[in-house]
Amino acid sequence: MHPSFSSVAPAHEVVAARVRDRLRAEQVDPAREPAAAQAIVRDEVRRHNDFALARGLACVDEDTTATRTVLAAVSGYGPLQPLLDDPSVEEIWINAPDQVFCARGGRSERVTTALTAELVRDIVERMLHAAGRRVDLSHPFVDASLPDGSRLHVVIPDITRDHWSVNIRKFAPQRRTLDDLVHAGAMPSGAADLLSSIMAEGSNVLVSGATQAGKTTLLGALLSTRPADQRLVTVEETFELAVAAGDVVALQGRPPSLEGTGEVTLRRLVKEALRMRPDRLVIGEVRDAEALDLLLALNTGVPGAATIHANSASEALRKLASLPLLAGRNIDPAFVLPAVAASVHVVVHCARRSDGQRFVAEIVRTTGACGDGTVRTVPVYVSGRG
Repeated sequence: MHPSFSSVAPAHEVVAARVRDRLRAEQVDPAREPAAAQAIVRDEVRRHNDFALARGLACVDEDTTATRTVLAAVSGYGPLQPLLDDPSVEEIWINAPDQVFCARGGRSERVTTALTAELVRDIVERMLHAAGRRVDLSHPFVDASLPDGSRLHVVIPDITRDHWSVNIRKFAPQRRTLDDLVHAGAMPSGAADLLSSIMAEGSNVLVSGATQAGKTTLLGALLSTRPADQRLVTVEETFELAVAAGDVVALQGRPPSLEGTGEVTLRRLVKEALRMRPDRLVIGEVRDAEALDLLLALNTGVPGAATIHANSASEALRKLASLPLLAGRNIDPAFVLPAVAASVHVVVHCARRSDGQRFVAEIVRTTGACGDGTVRTVPVYVSGRG
């Protein structure tokens, strides 16, 4: 039985329980048949009010808000549903049941939503059920993609001190193209035109930046400029890239089972992707030894794109030259740096201002040369310099 919501009146709980029974009895899936589910909710609200009026009990307002509240209780994500439905909310995180935060426009704020520990677990379990993932003592971390493309990350005690830590990074469909980012103030039109031409050239592009700098959003916008007949194969830990329709295959890694088997790593996915005739190979984020497989792919002539955490374009190249060493002791650093210099053509670095505004800070081209432990580059765009 689902826990009661601290922000929902008992009358709503009674209606929600009856709606659940009817949904099961009539085999109605609210996610696939929303109109039918809404009709059942409205019917049960009226039924409850007829009963309540006759006995002097609390009624439920017969309005759209009441319907949404009950629907959220039975099929959505409870008190979090309004935040998930709000297009201005970019991210939601829960530090404790009574500590819920969200980010709007790159800036965080605490919200009045109050949960219970049982409700947090219930909401997470519903989210993970939809994604086919789980979290438990043997797997205290989990990443998953929600049906709308949002990314869920959960950590549970005793890795966290007292409470489940939940983070939901929402999918932002309103910024799918470079023009969208220009209108949002992320870059001038001249920089967008430059990036479009870079992608048209078939250049290998690395998008860098700190956490929440807009790397994935920019990478998705860059990929939207690809020729219509270009086949993309994307590789991610959890699905985040929202690439427009076309010839696209999206691959997602998989954690090991309870028995420690069945894991699918990014390294394995990169190798599999190369067998799928990609016109461009895309890695959502390079953070480990899969960097070696990416470099090997790029050096065989397969165009590629990826994101990487870094504080500057030059640091991104240094990091990309260091990560392949994690693949094993037999990796020669003398091979890696020239490979990076030869295979990465452009680095686009994203940043975020103190007011939360995300923007393209710099674009650099590599020269193909390296020296003194660095890849040589030339700047082609710097924010504030045109």
